[in-house]
Amino acid sequence: MTREPITIAAAAQRLSFAGVERSERTVRTWASRYHARKLLRSGKTAYYDWHDLKTIERCIRLGEPVPETPQERDQLRARLAA
Repeated sequence: MTREPITIAAAAQRLSFAGVERSERTVRTWASRYHARKLLRSGKTAYYDWHDLKTIERCIRLGEPVPETPQERDQLRARLAA
């Protein structure tokens, strides 16, 4: 599965759509709470897997339980893509 590195700030911007704004604080809380896949760290900047953050947001937005691990979220994305 392809990984796309993204900062929390960039993810917050991309996740804000249809009049719903996602703050950096909200996305950072999700990343921490759900142990989002962290790809790398450069100085003080952490890069997360965009697809993992997007899956977490999707589950929350739809009121579905968020799978506990990044691997389970990968499996969810694979099932949804099929």
